[in-house]
Amino acid sequence: EVAPVSLALIPNPETKIIEEDKETKTVVDELGSKWKIWKDREIGMSHWIEFGLKDRETWSKYKERLNPNSSLRYPEYWDDLKRCWKERDYPLGIDAGSFYGWIRNWAGMENLAMMYYDNPELIREITNYLASFVIKVIERAIHEIDFDFAYFWEDMGMKTGPLISPELFREFMLPCYKKVTTLLKDNGIDIMLVDSDGNNDSLIPLWLEGGVNGIYPLEVAAGTDAVALRKKYGKHLVLIGNIDKRILSKTKKEIEHEVLSKVPYLVSQGGYIPFVDHGVPPDVPFENFCYYLELIKGING
Repeated sequence: EVAPVSLALIPNPETKIIEEDKETKTVVDELGSKWKIWKDREIGMSHWIEFGLKDRETWSKYKERLNPNSSLRYPEYWDDLKRCWKERDYPLGIDAGSFYGWIRNWAGMENLAMMYYDNPELIREITNYLASFVIKVIERAIHEIDFDFAYFWEDMGMKTGPLISPELFREFMLPCYKKVTTLLKDNGIDIMLVDSDGNNDSLIPLWLEGGVNGIYPLEVAAGTDAVALRKKYGKHLVLIGNIDKRILSKTKKEIEHEVLSKVPYLVSQGGYIPFVDHGVPPDVPFENFCYYLELIKGING
């Protein structure tokens, strides 16, 4: 379970439909973002046309909605949650923010890539503000609750590597990670995960340096190999995922090979949780998924 402490834009930007046909609808929000949605797709990405974050003036509009003191950051039933969590028998985590993924969503991937070079002071201002914002929001929670883990969200990997260079990560993101993870460590949280799709292998040493010691979902299609990562980093790195989602639509023999080729070794080493390396695709038969689960249960005893 994850504590419902909100790091979102508050209020959430209102949207309106500006164009619609049989297959799509085009939507804009208050901050200037515009995107097209396909009506027949329950999952998948929209087509982005324009992004709201362009410069310091537009950043100020986002910053207004990132007020750490908003009363809506914590639910009204917070005290009830604290009472319930005292007797819990499951891990409890807290959101620790994002220093690439959020900005990429607001500015667009290409635009952000250019801004690192064309307007580095603005990006530095944004990332530093986000670190301070996250700390101010979550410090109440981590002082009142014994959390088992924290997690960051970035989604900054593509098929062959990260969306920014390790050099840019070190300059713009690493100081922010250190600020937040120091607070978390000082309050007894020793498992800090990052959710980033794609291939992030070259960023792992930097995450470790910044205090993040776990990564998921370890996408197989992007060349990520959990067994190789375990052998390289030992038990310094918590691993979650690396079960190829594409294999689950294949034969039981292929599913068995996928699971048995990595899970027994990883489980025996510790610090690993079997997990499909993203959302389970809609073409996976229920019978196959049940077979996959039984294999995992058998290995885990």
